[in-house]
Amino acid sequence: MLKHRGFPGRLPGTDYHFTLRRFNPRGVTPLTERPRFADRKPADRRADAAFFAALWHHFGDQPFERGNLDAGRLSWLFGREVIPATDPFDPAAYESLLRIDAALARTTFPEAFDD
Repeated sequence: MLKHRGFPGRLPGTDYHFTLRRFNPRGVTPLTERPRFADRKPADRRADAAFFAALWHHFGDQPFERGNLDAGRLSWLFGREVIPATDPFDPAAYESLLRIDAALARTTFPEAFDD
């Protein structure tokens, strides 16, 4: 499992994790597309925005390996702002390649693109 050095481990001041500390011996948690409903808590929305901003800052529009990125947090963006970079795609592999759909992400998280 690739560890993304320099990537934030969690949202500061909260328990929203962005990365895994170690390999899961029971198997890899597969990425799934989770629906984001309009009535989500503001803290959850902040966590999504901060996680996406970290992804954009760290990887930009280049393909990246899933590695130690948290599957739960990544699943909130998967299928929309974060999409598979290869075909076929294995959602249950740490080595799977992903990429950011910048066009869609600019509408969803415009603050992440402010420089």
